Amino acid sequence: MGIYYEQAGKGDEVIFIHGAGGSSRAWYFQTGQLKRSMEVLCIDLPGHGRSPGSGYDSIGAYSDAVYNFLNERPPGKYFFAGHSMGGAIGMHFALAHPHLVKGLILIGTGAKLSVLPAILEGVQKDKEKTLRFIVEAAFSNKTPQQMKDMAFNEMMQCSGEVIFRDFFACNGFNIIDRIAAIKAPSLIICGKDDLLTPPKYAEFLHRSLANSRLSLIEDAGHMVMLEKPDEVNKEIEEFIKQAADTREA
Repeated sequence: MGIYYEQAGKGDEVIFIHGAGGSSRAWYFQTGQLKRSMEVLCIDLPGHGRSPGSGYDSIGAYSDAVYNFLNERPPGKYFFAGHSMGGAIGMHFALAHPHLVKGLILIGTGAKLSVLPAILEGVQKDKEKTLRFIVEAAFSNKTPQQMKDMAFNEMMQCSGEVIFRDFFACNGFNIIDRIAAIKAPSLIICGKDDLLTPPKYAEFLHRSLANSRLSLIEDAGHMVMLEKPDEVNKEIEEFIKQAADTREA
């Protein structure tokens, strides 16, 4: 089953992995700028965006899908940038295939991702109402309504069954006892107004990952890469550059 992806730029290869119910379009504000200093590969996970399939109900299965996708490419090592569920996939991948990972960029995510039962039930019973609730919680109250509406419309493109499986997968994700085994350099980004994966999640990751740096971004919520793209892009560029300089030293 092929994974749809968009590729731009040259340099260190960075795989961008979207969150639950999302698609590669979540990285719209990253692609244009970051392609000037790195190779950006934005993927649609199975069942999302333009990739076929019906999604998976475990983070491990999504991690395997990413592995199979990369297995069809020339051998190499990659940076993985993941948002929310995508961050969980990146961490799982780093534990399973450390030899393929140059570094992790973990955005609005955690070592454990508990999901409210009301969300799991609501996605099946009333998708539109539940997604409205999720989107309102996912952005800072300082974010314009137009951006929230765009995110809602984007999520509505994903089937309710796939979204349910995504959240089920997130709810089953817990690597708190294994997180310290990840040795790859890591950049952890979180909006200070994030209600879904609050800053304490990011701070735990920072304490647990020996080779990590933490960036908490003002006036941004869970969708920090959409809300504050300039700040996020700057952090990513500096992290990739520093990792490259370290390798060359």
